[in-house]
Amino acid sequence: MPAAAPKRQPDVTRQRLLECAFDEIYRCGFRAASLDAILRDSGVTKGALYHHFENKTALGYAVVDEMVRPWIEQSWRPLVEADDIVTTALALSGELLRERAEKILAYGCPLNNLVNEMAPVDEGFRERLQSILDDWRSGLAEALSQGQKRGQLRRGFDPGAAADFIIACVEGSFGLAKLRQSPQVLQSVMRGLGDYLEQLRA
Repeated sequence: MPAAAPKRQPDVTRQRLLECAFDEIYRCGFRAASLDAILRDSGVTKGALYHHFENKTALGYAVVDEMVRPWIEQSWRPLVEADDIVTTALALSGELLRERAEKILAYGCPLNNLVNEMAPVDEGFRERLQSILDDWRSGLAEALSQGQKRGQLRRGFDPGAAADFIIACVEGSFGLAKLRQSPQVLQSVMRGLGDYLEQLRA
């Protein structure tokens, strides 16, 4: 198999800007995020920034589409094709919490932060954030529905309502853990969510 073609330098520059912008927005929020800090951390010139993004808002939209969306999708896409959704969900949540707990305690969830900050004031942000949440909900609901059809999950629950509950638990736990600066909050909610998922088994 031929080796993958190396990324073009403009693509590398753009990706570096997105990564540093994601970090800055995650820490500070979009409105307080500093373009100067993003340029400093990325090592990119202001001219290169404006070559790739018309303005700060365009950069923010790209961060939502290309950084926040994959961050969220890592928590649910593997469940869609899972043979055992409950076992996969429990393993995946434990893995992601180990990787992300420190940042969650410090900054919360990047999606929820932007929902609270930008969705009420900017329609472009609101539409993008809503799309991420809609896809998360529909992906979870589909995975739960498939589990029911395979006879692995009991039929006496609504997959859409269950998906709403799971998302609310996850996002709520991140907010509470950030507020209280308590990993125990994350662990407690995730144990409760795990118990709920186990009760869905047929």
